[in-house]
Amino acid sequence: MMKELETNSQLFGGNAPFVEDLYEQYLFDPTSVDAEWRAYFDKLQLSSGNTARDIARAPIEESFRQLAKQPIRAAGVADEGAIERQVNLLRLISAYRIMGSRGASLDPLERMDKVAMPQLDPKTYNLSDSDMAVKLGTNIAGLERATPTEVLGFLKQTYCGNIGLEYMHITDAEERSWVQEFFESSRSQPSFNVEQKKRILKQVTAAETLEQYLHKKYVGQKRFSLEGGDSMIPAVDYLAQAAGAAGVQEMVIGMAHRGRLNMLVNILGKQPRDLFGEFEGRYDTSLASGDVKYHMGFSSDIPTSGGPLHLTLAFNPSHLEIVNPVVEGSVRARQHRRRDVIGDQVLPLLIHGDSAFIGLGTNQGTFNLSQTRGYGTGGTVHLVINNQVGFTTSDIRDNRSTIYSTDIAKMVEAPIFHVNGDDPEAVCLVTDAALKYRQKFHKDVVIDLVCYRKHGHNEADDPFVTQPMMYRQVAKHPGARRKYADRLIAEGVVTAAEADGMIQAYRDALDRGEHVEKTTLTDYKRSHAIDWSKYLGTHWRQPVVTAVPQADLIRLTEKFTAVPEGFKLRANVEKIINERKAMAAGDTPVDFGMAEHLAYATLLTEGHGVRLSGEDSGRGTFNHRHAVLHDQNREKWDHGVHVPLQNLSENQAPFRVIDSILNEEAVLAFEYGYACSEPNELVIWEAQFGDFANGAQVVIDQFITSGETKWGRLCGLTMVLPHGYDGQGPEHSSARVERYLQLCAEHNIQVVMLSEAAQMYHVLRRQMLRPYRKPLIVIMSKKLLKAKNAASPIEHFTNGEFRSVIGEAQELDGKKVKRVVCCSGQVYFDLLAGRSEREIKDIAIVRIEQLYPFPADELKAELSKYPNAKEIMWAQEEPRNQGAWHQLRHRLEDVLEPKQVLQYAGRPSSASPAVGYMSKHNAQLKTLVDDAMKL
Repeated sequence: MMKELETNSQLFGGNAPFVEDLYEQYLFDPTSVDAEWRAYFDKLQLSSGNTARDIARAPIEESFRQLAKQPIRAAGVADEGAIERQVNLLRLISAYRIMGSRGASLDPLERMDKVAMPQLDPKTYNLSDSDMAVKLGTNIAGLERATPTEVLGFLKQTYCGNIGLEYMHITDAEERSWVQEFFESSRSQPSFNVEQKKRILKQVTAAETLEQYLHKKYVGQKRFSLEGGDSMIPAVDYLAQAAGAAGVQEMVIGMAHRGRLNMLVNILGKQPRDLFGEFEGRYDTSLASGDVKYHMGFSSDIPTSGGPLHLTLAFNPSHLEIVNPVVEGSVRARQHRRRDVIGDQVLPLLIHGDSAFIGLGTNQGTFNLSQTRGYGTGGTVHLVINNQVGFTTSDIRDNRSTIYSTDIAKMVEAPIFHVNGDDPEAVCLVTDAALKYRQKFHKDVVIDLVCYRKHGHNEADDPFVTQPMMYRQVAKHPGARRKYADRLIAEGVVTAAEADGMIQAYRDALDRGEHVEKTTLTDYKRSHAIDWSKYLGTHWRQPVVTAVPQADLIRLTEKFTAVPEGFKLRANVEKIINERKAMAAGDTPVDFGMAEHLAYATLLTEGHGVRLSGEDSGRGTFNHRHAVLHDQNREKWDHGVHVPLQNLSENQAPFRVIDSILNEEAVLAFEYGYACSEPNELVIWEAQFGDFANGAQVVIDQFITSGETKWGRLCGLTMVLPHGYDGQGPEHSSARVERYLQLCAEHNIQVVMLSEAAQMYHVLRRQMLRPYRKPLIVIMSKKLLKAKNAASPIEHFTNGEFRSVIGEAQELDGKKVKRVVCCSGQVYFDLLAGRSEREIKDIAIVRIEQLYPFPADELKAELSKYPNAKEIMWAQEEPRNQGAWHQLRHRLEDVLEPKQVLQYAGRPSSASPAVGYMSKHNAQLKTLVDDAMKL
């Protein structure tokens, strides 16, 4: 009689995870496990009295403990020695599935350290030489009973060849099983037909030949050669063709410099003669400044078996990886326009450098966006060009703190496919897997293309200085094209003459400045394209009607203040909602929160979508917006949320308000990308506090303020930046107005600093109703959001327009005015109070609400009302070296009359944006007002 199973037997302790994995497979498909184990698990279910679903939810080890009280002979298991061999084989299989990539042949240069991996050695699992010939059950489909020797051969071929897989970190069993089945069913061996192999050879030939041609024709010029990573081109070609066949309509690509010129010519079909023109100094005269050739974007339509596929390569600055969230935003906008909720029709492809992928925090933010409701794009295919050199650093002890540069992708449990770049067929196989995984699960997936860099960081850089041993190997390497051509010649797929003929045909075409064959559809008219022509050549002063009749405002207010029956509001929120009804009726002035609602509601019913995102955007950081209402008696996911602006009418445009992840850089870049692809929506990003945008400064510098002049990209993105000196310390005071004004030129952006609620209403409506798409920066006072003196009468909404300059609000004798104080924002009310307290009648106050483009004509008209004013003063609450003073000074001087002088009133220069003590803040404010009011 066999001993009864004890909890410290071979089924428990260190072996438990492996038995659990086998049991999980049994629950998913009982026929996938060996008959003896199936019988054992069948008895487990019967003894527990539960269904498979119940058992799956219970701790598996506890279920085994319940069964342990019974003899196991009836279950069909032979003896404890057999159990030990069986479990040890399962442990070996699991080890390869988990760690097989560590033994894979991934480095074309064969320089990677070959570290002994005891986890992949059968002896580690007490499998003796005699055990290796015994047939045992496995959990490998198609190899259900095999000897450990046979299993080991299968595992090495599948997991330790030119492909290394990481997928066991995925917690979802279906996803994990899918990846496992995809590669184990083929043993990670490609099986392409003759025509497919010839196409792969043709693509890798094009990649190498273009680089060598440019290297000889334009000696020493920067191009960031792809050589060494040539398999990127067949990979992207395969992805594009397979995506088109799968029904994808558009693919948006983001990548940095390396291989970009190759991508432009060999994938997107840019004419070689046009590329040569850029090397020779010819440029696009329509761009104010332009950009270097390896930053430029492109778009085209290519034929696939599933129909035309539109390709877009995003414009990209030198800041590596920052284009990634921009691409995701563009993809989201395109999907939204197509009503592609799942993400089947538009595919994002992001191509990274290995060190940049893990080194730059942009990617953490972008991954964190990937599965959120407001930013998801149905999964992204990531292709890492892993040339094993981070600029000049190839020692991973300096390069990163992880084993692989792709480990960052594990934060979203993305499967990672490592592949040797010298094997283009293996590269295409993992590309096929990546696309199919993305289309099925709509999650991110990563291809790690392990290769090398033939030249230095750029073509003028000498890599031997820092990587002498590596570059000795590089110098001896024949290249992926040569190795693959030799392989196909040996297989009889092509002859040597045919392989060499591909090179010559490509060179001959380049000599003509042409492609070998037509690869783009030049006459194709695609659907869902945006016509940007109506936004070109327009001026910010173009008149537009933004006022709306009061009857319409009242009707819309009734809609967005309605609350579902039984929906319990927080008392303070209910008070705000009720007050809004009185505001629309004209009984009380309209505050900023209501002004925003009126702007959004009117735009939505006029056919313009609104997308508002940021930290706390639904409620509003300062508890003023309440665009999202929360039932106090129900959870959010149990119908406990109501968004009134989504319920205005059946045919209204979409309204989306998103509480973003706690990240500024990736989110702002995403919204920029969205706005660049969707001019018909009001896209707003709101900082929790204005200076929090500092974390996204690269997006502001390299995209928002310069994208049009560099690349001709129009964008109507609105940034709302809370600002204002209220004694709240350095970080909660300033939106750094000076930084935005410093970046202003060529009418590239709009910067407004508002003092009244109606101004917010008109400027938001103007942003959409004018055929003018430039970024709008709204410097928004926190204090004025609910201030009664900043609220506006309803007549300002039903009449009038945005006023770039607001003249003196009181009746003064213009001839007696000796000084005109100009200001912006909330400091106006401090100056107004100071003048009132002093009963001053000879100082006028003029508000400049639009700081850029500077309204010189409007300001001059206001100043002309005071012909005897000898002093024009600029007053600001920011320190003298900050705020608008230094950026507006020359503009103010331009509007002065000959005998007028320009003066300044404000806080003294400071290294910090604001003081941290309320007493000091108040003292500085008093001095500011005194200076402004003292003649």
